[in-house]
Amino acid sequence: MSLLDAVHGPRDLRALSAQQLTQLADEIRAFLIRNVSRTGGHLGPNLGVVELTLALHRVFDSPHDPIIFDTGHQSYVHKIITGRQAGFPRLRKKAGLSGYPDRAESPHDWVENSHATASLSWAEGMAKGFRLTGEDRTVVAVIGDGALTGGMAWEALNNIAVGDDLKLVVVVNDNGRSYTPTVGGLATHLATLRTDRRYEPTLKQIKQRVRSAPLIGGPLYDVLHGFKTGVKDILAPQGMFNDLGLKYIGPIDGHDEAMVERALESAKNFGGPVLVHCITVKGKGFRAAEEDEADRFHAIGLIDSQTGEPLASSPRRTWTDAFRQHVTEVASAHPEVVGITAAMLHPTGLDDFAAAFPDRVFDVGIAEQHAATSAAGLASAGLHPIVALYASFLNRAFDQVLMDIALHRQGVTFVLDRAGITGPDGPSHHGMWDTSLMALVPGLHLAAPRDEARLASALEEAVALTDAPSVIRYSKDPLPDPLPAVSHGGGVDILASRPDATVLLVGYGTLAHTAVEAARLAGDQGVPVTVVDPVWALPVPEALVELCRDFDLVVTLEDGGVSGGLGAALALACGRAGVWTPVRNLGVPQEFIAAATRAEILDELGLTPQGVARSVVDIALDRAVVRLSSPSPKKPRASEPTKADTEGR
Repeated sequence: MSLLDAVHGPRDLRALSAQQLTQLADEIRAFLIRNVSRTGGHLGPNLGVVELTLALHRVFDSPHDPIIFDTGHQSYVHKIITGRQAGFPRLRKKAGLSGYPDRAESPHDWVENSHATASLSWAEGMAKGFRLTGEDRTVVAVIGDGALTGGMAWEALNNIAVGDDLKLVVVVNDNGRSYTPTVGGLATHLATLRTDRRYEPTLKQIKQRVRSAPLIGGPLYDVLHGFKTGVKDILAPQGMFNDLGLKYIGPIDGHDEAMVERALESAKNFGGPVLVHCITVKGKGFRAAEEDEADRFHAIGLIDSQTGEPLASSPRRTWTDAFRQHVTEVASAHPEVVGITAAMLHPTGLDDFAAAFPDRVFDVGIAEQHAATSAAGLASAGLHPIVALYASFLNRAFDQVLMDIALHRQGVTFVLDRAGITGPDGPSHHGMWDTSLMALVPGLHLAAPRDEARLASALEEAVALTDAPSVIRYSKDPLPDPLPAVSHGGGVDILASRPDATVLLVGYGTLAHTAVEAARLAGDQGVPVTVVDPVWALPVPEALVELCRDFDLVVTLEDGGVSGGLGAALALACGRAGVWTPVRNLGVPQEFIAAATRAEILDELGLTPQGVARSVVDIALDRAVVRLSSPSPKKPRASEPTKADTEGR
């Protein structure tokens, strides 16, 4: 039986010898490669933290001592050690093992942290809480994989530093990368340290000389100690952390389990906040990952476990591929256009733009707030920034969009990849909140293109906006087939028209295709439907509001939250204009939706053509029954609020 088969919890690690720990680390890496290559997931980050995680669980008593991983995608080894090996064949699948810490899975997971830079704030709060309640626990925050580039981490460090008696250990997993090589002043400083061979030998020599010096009093020792401190300040970052008031240990080899363990023991026994700096290799032990310069197999699909080559055939062109091409074309035609990314140059498709115009694309690290306000500054200088993010990460910069960009009427475009239901990454990564948040921003323009042609035209229109923020959102799906309009007017595309239609179905974004097919199915059931796509959903086009007057029922369909979403915005606009046609909204409920495939989730939510057609027919029939059984109410005047208005119609 392998050593890994005998590990059912952290306590099973305590009796292992150094040789056995080395063997176990090899077995864990083989286990990760074998399983994650079959399911997809975050492989590279976890290959880099094997020895580090073993040491953590040998030194600290989890779950009594909370261990918080930031970012949460580097917790696979933690899951293996805490008894979840059997769940890995269903990693990131419906009702399977989460790709992040998950409190429902194990008491060892204290925080479901999958957005970066939050761990230190969690840890500081926990440590203060345990101190106040008299509980003897040490809180550990493992931060790295680029997360120290985020401002929230430094806000937390500023507070941790003044908590002299907080039992808190900060472990910096310094692999020099997030998705791609980590950027910024701190990253540059740590990178210099990683490659400076003078540090350890110089300190060792000083230490030996101090020990062997004749006892001739304090002055000689003070001189030598001062020299040692000066060398450390030149070569290492402890001066930066010491200036904050933090005890610093390191840098140490994060793949030397015994060395990491000794450092963690020292930190645990210190009795106050300590930062342990570990240098690791992302993708360690898998040659294909170590040699992958793009992202060291940060996140993979199905791959060959020996070669690392993708197993799936070449996928269809994606929305990201289309954006990659068109943003580079726009940048070529418009020298005022610049790009900004938050540590996601390749995943968001800004890489070709950066290759063509390296001085015009800025990677700010995992710092969405800074990205937004920096974009406002660039816009105020006469440029037009395009900020490319995943949709779920725009949540972190809402105040900056509202107060720094919209209030100042700056022309900044946000391009949101992975909008709507994303699937395997679970509730923290569904891009379902952006439309509800952006609908609150005065003057903001939002486009949800339904195909590549609409994406290209939306980019051109967005760049022409110089006095308001704009947002373009699209899903992680492959590009759908072109869906031309049968007619167009007032900013509204008619996609399917029935002269006898009593129902208007408004399809936003990629769900416009679903709307067209649903209309056909509803028509087969005797409910004629006209389908439209406004393309630019915010501000709500006046032509769409007026079109709603001509129908007995309006149904909206969107790949985003229905509470305060695009359909809700249309309903409010209709109410303000005195259009009293009932508006019903279909979309994503404001709930935390568990991991599954996008198709599985859309099916459960009734957002397939069949599900939408069923909803349209049911709502239409209910309306018909009401009209037949009740006298027609007098339509209220525009100045008269109704119950429907207060309930979002």
